[in-house]
This record gives sequence, C-alpha cells and structure tokens, in this order.
Amino acid sequence: MKKIALALAAALMIPGAAMAETVKVGVAPEPYPPFVVPDASGGWAGWEIDMIHAVCKAAEMDCEIVFLAWDGLIPALTTNQIDAIMNSLSITEDRLQVIDFSDKYYNTPAVIVAAKGANITPDAEGLKGKILGVQTSTIHATYAEKYFGDSVAEIKVYQTQDEANQDLVAGRIDATQADSIAMDGFLQSADGQACCELMGAVADDPAILGSGVGVGLRKGDEALKAKFNEGIAKVLADGTYDEISKKYFSSSIYGE
Repeated sequence: MKKIALALAAALMIPGAAMAETVKVGVAPEPYPPFVVPDASGGWAGWEIDMIHAVCKAAEMDCEIVFLAWDGLIPALTTNQIDAIMNSLSITEDRLQVIDFSDKYYNTPAVIVAAKGANITPDAEGLKGKILGVQTSTIHATYAEKYFGDSVAEIKVYQTQDEANQDLVAGRIDATQADSIAMDGFLQSADGQACCELMGAVADDPAILGSGVGVGLRKGDEALKAKFNEGIAKVLADGTYDEISKKYFSSSIYGE
C-alpha cells in the first residue's frame, strides 16, 4: 500500500498532471454600463463580465474575478496581487511603459456628453469656460488635461464615471468625457434621456486614446498573454463574441 501511495504521489508531481493555477482577473466594482453593472444578487454583471468568462473558457483557463478600485488595478497587477486586468483598459503608449497588453477585444471613440441645448462642441472652443468631468486615472482624464485644461475648462476629476454622470444630471458640471459605448448606456437611462445629449467625438490622439481595449498583463508574462490572445481569437471566430455582444449592443464594438 505504501508503494502504491508513493507512486500516486509521484504521478501527481508530473508536469501537467496537477490542475492549472487560477488566473486572477482584476475588475473595478463600479457601475460602467453596459460593461459592468450591479445585478439583482448584489454582485456584478455586464458585457465585460460575460466576456471574461467566455475568453477564459475558450482558452481553457480557470479564472477568478477579483474586484479592486479602478486606480488600484495596475498597481495590483505589477505587485502580483492579480494576474490580468479586463476592465475597459485602453492600450496606450504610457501604459505600455509599465505593463503589457493582449490583442484588443473592443474599440470605442471618446465623446463629450452635456446637458441638452448646452451648445457645447467636443473641442477647446466649445468647452471654453465650462466644467468638464472625467474619471481619475483614465485616458479621458489625460486627454482632457492636455486639450481642455489650463485656460480652457475647469477639469473636475471623479473616482468613478457614475459619479461624473450624477453630477452632470444635477447640473454641477457642464459636460463629461468618456467612452462612447458607456455613455450610450447612460443616455438610454431615465436620467440620461431627461437631461443630456451626445455632443460628438473628440479629435483622435492615438498616443493618449490608444489603439483599442486589451487585457492588461505583467511585462514578460508571454505565456499568459498567448492564452488570452488565444481566447480572444476563438470567441471572435466561433461567434461567441457576437452572441454576447448582441445582448448589449445594436452593432459590433470590435472596431477596425
């Protein structure tokens, strides 16, 4: 019996015989519809939550979603508290200095939303003298500071986009900048329909706005990067991506 037990133990030590380690995927627990939204059970649902499960399943990875504050996601990744970020994180030059990314899994322009009839345009002239709300540690905050800061507009920074939207509804800010798809969800809500309208997309700046949204990964983690790329490619090819997306969007959000 002892020999059998030893043989079984040795077999369990063979590479590949043990279960794969859990991949911890970071997501911020804040409303960002339709990507991340609170569900009836007190948890979180939405397009991005569904996509995490689909990509991990396609790549045969055992994934666990770990909820952390938005501005703590990259620090948590670089200090090994999580293994990946799948939370509408745009692939930008600045972020590529610190972390790596998978292939993109969606793309969306940056837009300005303001009160109905505000006569605001998505440029420096249209925002001059206005109060513009943006979420902290986002490409929109960086873009707003560069193009609309200083003598143009007052930039008000929020912990979450939902807080910026609430202040826009309340009239405490004149406009907000965010991803078009996320703002589309807001504009379809009761508050959004009552108060606000889309003023258009800001001028593109790939250095700041990036080249799409990807999975954030630690530098040098090529094996995990390959697995996420595999999963993304599979859900795009087998129709899973479109099947999930049509529950939330009227058209594809993958982009060019």
